[in-house]
Formats: sequence, C-alpha cells, structure tokens
Amino acid sequence: MESIEQKQTKNINPQLGMMLKKVPEVTIFFWITKLLTTGMGEVFSDYIVKTLTPVIGVAVAGIVLVISLILQFKARKYVPSIYWLVVVMISVFGTVAADVVHVGLGVPYVASTIFFAAVLAIIFIIWYRMEKTLSIHSIYTRRREILYWSVVMGTFALGTAAGDMTASTMHLGYFSSGLLFTALLAIPVIGKKFFKLNEIFSFWFAYIMTRPVGASFSDWSSVSQKHGGLGFGGGAVSLVLTIVIVALVGYLSVTKKDVQDESDLVSSQTTIA
Repeated sequence: MESIEQKQTKNINPQLGMMLKKVPEVTIFFWITKLLTTGMGEVFSDYIVKTLTPVIGVAVAGIVLVISLILQFKARKYVPSIYWLVVVMISVFGTVAADVVHVGLGVPYVASTIFFAAVLAIIFIIWYRMEKTLSIHSIYTRRREILYWSVVMGTFALGTAAGDMTASTMHLGYFSSGLLFTALLAIPVIGKKFFKLNEIFSFWFAYIMTRPVGASFSDWSSVSQKHGGLGFGGGAVSLVLTIVIVALVGYLSVTKKDVQDESDLVSSQTTIA
C-alpha cells in the first residue's frame, strides 16, 4: 500500500518539482560558497572600477547580471554553475552600484544602509502577503522565484552598505568589521540550536550577515597595509577566490550534494505553501 507521502508526490505537478530544484539545499557547502562569492564580488568590483571607469564597470556588471538571470529563469532545474553565477554577479553589481551611489552621488553609508534595510523589509512583506511563506524550500513557482531573487539582491545591497558603514563611517576598519559581523552571524546559529529560533528568520538573518563578513575580510586581504590590510591586491584576491569558487561549484555539480530532496517539495506544499 502506498504511503500518504508517496500519494502526495504523485499528485505534484512535474513542472513544480523541477522549479523547486532551481535553488540549492542549505548545507555547509551552501554557506561556504555564499561567503566566498561575497568576498569575490567585493574585491572584483573594486578591481574593475579601478581598471575601468565606474560607469563602464556598472554597465558591464549589469549586462552580465541580466544575462545570468535570464539563464537562471530559463533553466528547468537547479544548475550550480548558473545559480552561483547569478549570486556572484549580484555581488559584483551591487558593490559597484553602491560605490557609485556613495562616491558619485555623495549618499552617506548610514543613509544607504537605512534605505536598503527598508527596501528589503518591504520586499519581505510583499512576499509573505502574497505567498504566506518566506521559506527557501517553497520556491516552486515563477512568482516565488522572482521574489526570491529580489530578496537576494536586497540582502546584498544592505550587507554592502552596512559593511562599508562600519568600516568607514564608524572607523572600525575592515578586519574589525569582519569580526563584528561574524559575531552577528553567530546569533542565528546559536539561537536556532539552543533557543529554537525560527528557522526561516535564522536563514535570512544569516544570509544578510554573510555579505559583510565575506566582503570585510576580502577587503582586509586586498587593501594596502597603509590602510590596515594585508596588501595582496584586488586582482590577486579575486583570482584566488574565483579558482576556489569554480572548484567548489564543480564539486557540487558532480556530487549533487546540494540538490534538494523531493520530499522537501511535499513538505512545502502540504505544510507552508
């Protein structure tokens, strides 16, 4: 006799199952790759802004971002190389755009941090009111996929502004900022393990914090010793991080260790959808 879960799985539209697999399972590999992409995006964006003009840098990053998003939306299942390309390009474009807003338009980091926090909160509210869930395991419709990537963009923008605010405006420097946000990143980990903190809140709080953590330590590695860094240079740090990311994404593509199980779809449809 078939179990209830097996019957539910049979009733799931195949297209919905394919949509679910367009986002990775949240494992240790997910968080490591996320941290690496934030760091790479930060230093590489600084590198291309110095190599090219800021306007050209924003334009090039924007074009590649649009192309990667088109590939992601056209894909019928989760493809690690495409998914993480989008994340990297959001990181690069977000950093370049934030630098243009601050340097070109003179907007203070405090103001941009508050603004992006408000924008992100609004996106979360819209998402929840429309879908009644903010779970990453519920991304099995086109609308939820669009809302998901909108939130991802918002988290990168907020994380970038917050990291620059603590490092520059608050004069903590890159290394101290990295330590500060690492401590904040530990909050959802400890809260979920010992205090049963809400899983969805924990995920998105951690997701936001990984941006300034990765960006702060990568900046610290790349900037000159005169500015409190290790002085390895943006080009060298970008290259090393890119190689590690490519190797890790290649590993995930072969092993499928971050592919969501089909039972997650059953759970999301019957419990939180």
